[in-house]
Amino acid sequence: MFIMKRSDFLRNIFFLFLIFSFNCSGQDNEEKEIIREAVAAGSYYPADPNELTVQLKSFFNRAQNPDNYKNIAAVIVPHAGYVFSGETATSAYAQIDPDKKFECIFLIGTSHHVLLNGASVFYQGSYSTPLGNVEVDSPIAGKLITENSIFGYAEKAHNREHSLEVQLPYLQYHLKYPFKIVPIIIGTQSESDCSKIAKALKPYFTDQNLFVISSDFSHYPTYEGAIKADKLTGDAILTNSPDKFMDALEKNESEKIPGLITSCCGWSSILSLLYITSEMPDIQIEHVKYSNSGDSPYGDKQRVVGYNAFVVTRPGEIKEDSKYSLSTEDKKILLELARNTIDSYLKKSKIPEVNSKGFSENIKMPCGAFVTLNKNGRLRGCIGRFMATEPVYKVVQEMAIAAAFNDTRFSPVSLNEMKDIEIEISVLTPLQKITGIDEFKLGKHGIYIIKGNRSGTYLPQVARETGWNKDEFLGHCARDKAGIGYDGWKDADLYTYEALVFDESEISSH
Repeated sequence: MFIMKRSDFLRNIFFLFLIFSFNCSGQDNEEKEIIREAVAAGSYYPADPNELTVQLKSFFNRAQNPDNYKNIAAVIVPHAGYVFSGETATSAYAQIDPDKKFECIFLIGTSHHVLLNGASVFYQGSYSTPLGNVEVDSPIAGKLITENSIFGYAEKAHNREHSLEVQLPYLQYHLKYPFKIVPIIIGTQSESDCSKIAKALKPYFTDQNLFVISSDFSHYPTYEGAIKADKLTGDAILTNSPDKFMDALEKNESEKIPGLITSCCGWSSILSLLYITSEMPDIQIEHVKYSNSGDSPYGDKQRVVGYNAFVVTRPGEIKEDSKYSLSTEDKKILLELARNTIDSYLKKSKIPEVNSKGFSENIKMPCGAFVTLNKNGRLRGCIGRFMATEPVYKVVQEMAIAAAFNDTRFSPVSLNEMKDIEIEISVLTPLQKITGIDEFKLGKHGIYIIKGNRSGTYLPQVARETGWNKDEFLGHCARDKAGIGYDGWKDADLYTYEALVFDESEISSH
């Protein structure tokens, strides 16, 4: 398939410049806006604007409470007909702050109709839906094409493609302020091309912009086969690892699931996003909702398509005068919650539901946390999460289970051991990137070191426990945790965080 090369694009832009600069003042020769018509209206979603608005209102009214997720950087959403995937897509869109003014929204999907080298960017005019036209951010779209050989423009890639168009009504209905878009259709089947696309787009992955990644998941297995395949693919996305994502796709293929043609039609779009986010340790990916076409009254369960919705979040800014704290009662609640969660899982193989009524705002606040298990004074398990995407009490529950059963350094905890185990919790502030070790305060800050695909961390209390000086603290973390050598931290990315640390012996003494 032919894609307009950069030289052709520049020639056309120059030609347009001549036309618009030298038109006759005495003639009605106004520029005619290029409008990409709504080809999916009336099939994938209602063509009547009133009917469409009513349907969207119903979806958003039923969407999951959006309070759990803050600072949305991207969403991964399905693009099937609204009667099949509308509720799942809306569950992610509902998490976006409707009052936020986005400078630009990047719509990224994988071509369903034409083969392309690289990706096609619709670079001028508007995309149309029954709810109105959405303007393309021509300066950004044009810059992507002129500065990156991986991008071009192929009109046929956009004319029939539904995967981007169907996302617009959700955004038009939900966001209170107008926005511009950069529509991108990826046609390559090359992982290295996806890496190039990611490199070109990464400078735009900022707090002022939103990325919308359009993809359905498994195609045409049975209902049960879809659930199996889609969970494997979805779990891989949550790792924020391009390699694990591609491994999951290969594993699904090797499983020979009856009827499965693909486990992710938009794999190249998701892979491009992961190439961006995997290099950003302050990014967290969260799963919001799963369904498949067999859940719709219009679908059957013998040949289904799967739908996952994810949100990609970044932590909010920490103000220097922030005084986040936990009361003794807060700490007691979190410690009891961690112990009760492990006990319940050991006895009933399930994580207990929590009634948060009566909890303070501080333990409902999104924070990262580590849960450490010590048995007779020795480490028995420790796992945590940096990202501030869920209320801290939920993070503590999840990390308690992880520390007890998923720390690969130890065997799973048994019920008989629990009487000898003491639980320690470290509630974390979001990561802050530093440019030099003079910004790192030993004993106050934890350190997170990342270099390439390797990373490691030490909590602040490690400095007090070991007596290391600053260089030793960084050196041991680089060598023993990140695996990049004792001096590897010197050319690595460094992030600091603080921790409120408390354990059961401390609380029992009050």
